[in-house]
Amino acid sequence: MRIAHKESRIILTFDKDPGKLAVKQKAIPCRGVILLRIPPKKSPNQIAEYIQNVIRSRDDWEGHMSVIEEERVRMRPL
Repeated sequence: MRIAHKESRIILTFDKDPGKLAVKQKAIPCRGVILLRIPPKKSPNQIAEYIQNVIRSRDDWEGHMSVIEEERVRMRPL
């Protein structure tokens, strides 16, 4: 999170911890967090393509804690 803050980057992760730190504890400010909750039913290439398509479909990731799921995207302000 420190590196993301220093480089003004949005965190993209499968791990819930950065989201918890950003939202609940506000430990280190960051531009945004995207939590990926995609079950491994598909191939890694299919999952990567899906994630790329979802991320490219929006331009409002900054300033949000976002969760990309298989059927929907949830967002809440940081």
